[in-house]
Amino acid sequence: MPRFAANLTMLFTEQPFLERFALARIGGFKAVEFLFPYAFDVNDIKSALDNNALKLVLHNLPAGDWDSGERGIACLPDRIEEFRAGVAKAIEYATTLGVPQLNCLAGKVPEGVDRKVLHETFVSNLRFAALELQKVGLKLLIEPINTFDIPGFFLSKTEQGIEILNEVGAENAFLQYDIYHAQRMEGELSNTIQKHFNRIAHIQLADNPGRNEPGTGEINYEYLFDLFDRLGYAGYVGCEYKPLKSTEAGLAWMGKYEQL
Repeated sequence: MPRFAANLTMLFTEQPFLERFALARIGGFKAVEFLFPYAFDVNDIKSALDNNALKLVLHNLPAGDWDSGERGIACLPDRIEEFRAGVAKAIEYATTLGVPQLNCLAGKVPEGVDRKVLHETFVSNLRFAALELQKVGLKLLIEPINTFDIPGFFLSKTEQGIEILNEVGAENAFLQYDIYHAQRMEGELSNTIQKHFNRIAHIQLADNPGRNEPGTGEINYEYLFDLFDRLGYAGYVGCEYKPLKSTEAGLAWMGKYEQL
């Protein structure tokens, strides 16, 4: 069965961030992920991981001003220097925290900018980031995100992501496949996962509609988990969902799965 990682940006949100690590361990997780570590001292996060015997499996590159609605800057031609500085900052955190991979959010399409320019900027930035991450043994991920939740997001479908990865041409660049986003944008989950399995380095889940825990919506997660086993998926599955009620109640679905 897959190994699950608690997404601390979405789970245990009743508690301050640094207290969520202990709650994840109590909840049965042996690994965690989150969007961003940068508001916290890296040594405080390292202590929270170590004290609870948790692995960190993923966090994102800096993605602009999140609180004001930005969702990445990698495709924006006027933010290249900021992007490159963010890569350096992310590597500093990643090397201390022991995370093996970093996700790069493309960002939203701004008004008045040609998509070709955005594409070229994104590819160029990804080549830069992949090279910098490769120097320290890290993978670079890109994530298609549905445009219902984030209108105007530049990277929204699996095939677009694969085409971009092909153009980037970096051996350490992969797709982050979020089942919830993929279901909303394109469906065909099992066929798409099988087709591009060797390009997928990390998987995330949430059910649809609602982005709640597995079992609350239309996605057959039992089937998908069996598929991951058949394909030999060795990574973690990030639980990036909003609990329908409380976080504790929203973990009940995990009871049948032994965490390794």
